[in-house]
Amino acid sequence: MDTIVKLVGKDAQEPVTTDLDGWVVVEGTPSMKTWVLHTSNDGSMISGYWEATPGTYHATYTDYEFVHVMQGKMTITPDGGVPVVLGPGDAFVVEPGFKGLWKIEETIRKHFAIKL
Repeated sequence: MDTIVKLVGKDAQEPVTTDLDGWVVVEGTPSMKTWVLHTSNDGSMISGYWEATPGTYHATYTDYEFVHVMQGKMTITPDGGVPVVLGPGDAFVVEPGFKGLWKIEETIRKHFAIKL
């Protein structure tokens, strides 16, 4: 069993281009790409890259996600909450049960790790 896995670059595989479960376009015509580059040995976590073009999604989360923004700009606003502006270098977590808007203002590229 490998205990350290170097993530292979996203260009090594084809991305998933369908919108994520629980994500609904509410403004514009954004598109997303997801590269799952690693799944843990027990299947409880995935990690990789995600990109999205400008527009707004309403997202509903069922899983925990850690995010590190590599490029772009977005504003995330929890339903009934305060907007959070995020850009390159920012890191954050999204807890299960989150519902709110992801407004992609400049094409976003992020690393992610999701606990399923």
